Amino acid sequence: MKVSVLTLGCRVNQSESDIIESNLKKYGWSIVGLCEYPDYCIVNTCTVTSKSDYQSRQLIRRAVRSGAEVIVTGCYSQIRPDEIRNIKGNISIIDNNDKLRIINMLTGKLSSNAYNYGSRSRPYLKIQDGCNFACTYCTIPIARGKSRSLSVQEIVRQAKEIEEANFNEIVLTGINIGTYGFDLNPTTKLSTLIKTLLRETKIKRIRLSSIEVKNVNKELIELFQENRICKHLHLPLQSGDDYILKLMNRNYTSKYYIKTLENIVKNIPDIAVGTDVVVGFPGEGRREFLNTKNLLDYLPITYLHIFPFSSRPNTLASKMSMQTSFTIKKERYNELKALNIHKKKSYLLTQLNKTLDVIVEEQCMDNTSVGTSSNYLKVKMPFNGYPKGSLIDVWVYGIETDFVYAKPIYMM
Repeated sequence: MKVSVLTLGCRVNQSESDIIESNLKKYGWSIVGLCEYPDYCIVNTCTVTSKSDYQSRQLIRRAVRSGAEVIVTGCYSQIRPDEIRNIKGNISIIDNNDKLRIINMLTGKLSSNAYNYGSRSRPYLKIQDGCNFACTYCTIPIARGKSRSLSVQEIVRQAKEIEEANFNEIVLTGINIGTYGFDLNPTTKLSTLIKTLLRETKIKRIRLSSIEVKNVNKELIELFQENRICKHLHLPLQSGDDYILKLMNRNYTSKYYIKTLENIVKNIPDIAVGTDVVVGFPGEGRREFLNTKNLLDYLPITYLHIFPFSSRPNTLASKMSMQTSFTIKKERYNELKALNIHKKKSYLLTQLNKTLDVIVEEQCMDNTSVGTSSNYLKVKMPFNGYPKGSLIDVWVYGIETDFVYAKPIYMM
């Protein structure tokens, strides 16, 4: 049997799709593209923005046109199932919290969360799901529910399975990983989980996905002294204006964010720190936007993910007055885009003549390889003969807009 797995959205969605895909491979299914006439097509949707909704509908329609039996899951199908039911075709909808049941549906087997057949060089390991926060612009808590953590034992089991499959990095991911373990009995925390993984596995690199600034404490910062922890954090800011942060129902101030980030950079030299920022939130005038832009310019941020505000149904932000026009959102997006280019280049320049450890991810047609460093840089290097997934040391000799040029140490 042939199946296509189409995924939109966050690393959690990608992690769940990886599990589905790798298990189907394990049980003899062929993973194919839509043009190869699949028997089934699984569409794992996203609803973080109105554009994500549109892309989800387009993917579903493309899947239907392929002639496959279509299985739709993910956050968009959880929030807007009626819109999917209005699409003509052989379509089934699976609850977002039950999507791994798709493996059982198609194979008659129980999910084993196998990673052995995964196509990623740096597999995602989902440690929790859901969110207890109530940001006024976000529908994800509605789609995924309250925060729920996997047990430490189960995460260690999966990490060992990934390690035994000869992967050199795992990416710990979730909707809100900083709240990991609060719901377990007895309660635990993210730093305890990381210490356990360091002690009970030999995986060479452990990377954290996005984490809220309020969940970064002294104990977590100290863990970055371990060489096996990737020198990279992604700390969403969303706005640099305290009035807008309050409207968003973010539980910190710009001053708190500055203090935490400066402490991180002071204690973890050379760390790369990325952030998310929303432009055009209701009530954001020119002054509030400039507060955000100036703060981002000041902060030791490596890169920005910029999102024009997208009104989501049934959120408090969608009902706020003073909605921002599309034109203004586009202008502010472009201003921050230019700042992002400057910030990235400034950080890349600091990496010249340094040695980085890189996971090889792709062999290119021009006889080069591309990989990702511990500090989350895309690295382009001469083809080195090492297979995909290898961990190698390289020396950086040049930069481009979005990546660095390097040579494997053994070639020097």
